[in-house]
Amino acid sequence: MIIEVKVPSPGESISQVTVANWLVADGSFVTKDMEVAELESDKATLPLIAPESGKIKIIVDAGNNVAIGATACTIDDSVKEIIKQEEPQKVEQAKVKQEIKQVVTKPEIEINDEIKITPLAQKMMFENNLNADDIILGSRKITSKDVENIIANKSLHHDKTIINRSEERIAMSSLRKKLSERLVAVKNQTAMLTTFNEVDLTEIISIRNRYKDEFFKNHGVKLGFMSFFAKATAISLKLFPVVNSKIENDEFIFPSYVDLGIAVQTDKGLMVPILRNADISPIFELEKSIFNLAEKARKRRISLEEMEGGTFTITNGGVFGSLLSTPILNPPQSAILGMHNIIERPVAINGKVEIRPMMYIALSYDHRILDGKDSVLFLKKIKEFIENPNLILNNGNDSIDYQLGL
Repeated sequence: MIIEVKVPSPGESISQVTVANWLVADGSFVTKDMEVAELESDKATLPLIAPESGKIKIIVDAGNNVAIGATACTIDDSVKEIIKQEEPQKVEQAKVKQEIKQVVTKPEIEINDEIKITPLAQKMMFENNLNADDIILGSRKITSKDVENIIANKSLHHDKTIINRSEERIAMSSLRKKLSERLVAVKNQTAMLTTFNEVDLTEIISIRNRYKDEFFKNHGVKLGFMSFFAKATAISLKLFPVVNSKIENDEFIFPSYVDLGIAVQTDKGLMVPILRNADISPIFELEKSIFNLAEKARKRRISLEEMEGGTFTITNGGVFGSLLSTPILNPPQSAILGMHNIIERPVAINGKVEIRPMMYIALSYDHRILDGKDSVLFLKKIKEFIENPNLILNNGNDSIDYQLGL
């Protein structure tokens, strides 16, 4: 029987998705519940799952758009023997790879397992005593055409360096298109300003070093800095509710809850998972949620529900080494906090110069709803909480053991 595999809906208001990548070859044998493709909308990436085992026929090529509910591929569940036919090919490929490893004795002629190489290209490279570095610089798929070009160039210009001046053209993904539109809209539709401050992380680092081993043993995740900033921010938002607000039509909306968005960089672009009710969550719950949501985002397995909403966003350019930046608003939110790299530098402490681990922090805000005074005081309150962690605990009358779940 031929089974049509329909494109699932990733959420409301989405009418079509892009087939980002097929994870199986056309005509291959797939098993039930196997992920056969990655579908990408302007908000998230979701997998296409095989409902039954059988031979797959791809209908929509990778890179093309397809409507929700349309057929992306079919599966012939009457085919059961194709997997046996594929096994000799796998054995032959493994045999070719093993022969290459056995013949090659020089260290510089080794095949990098991270680079995809077609069987024909492998055979040509073996016959002409070439390695992956001879073909490309970087990690991508090596084809027989690449090998032919290098063989030709080696015979003509044996002693000359090969200069690659080619260009690669890649279509912009739906997610990147949507992100671009939102960024332009923020600049055109808001009155965005940024205020800056710096924070001393001595006390937070001390707590982290003291409890990190026990924390990891209890919760299975490392104790980082983001959870402390998330907790300090959530408490500060309750003290300055205007920073937690948004504009809708001609009204100001002030949520009674704090849903924190934590920006995560993925290979598909920036995603912002949401920590629900961050104001009442202890630090250990925030840390676990941050880790789990970030992993799901990077593996493209995060749902729209886990990214919808959010009253305030935190972004951390420090993980990439950024010293100072101006974060851009995540509409319709009225403000966003930017964290940066931790740098040891001399500061004045009680009239003396000391070396302290310092971080610049930035608050970008929509001046239509948030005045300079509130933005500055809000950022100072976060600084106060981070430099004096006991204030975070006392705010909720909690001990450090409770906040860390120990």
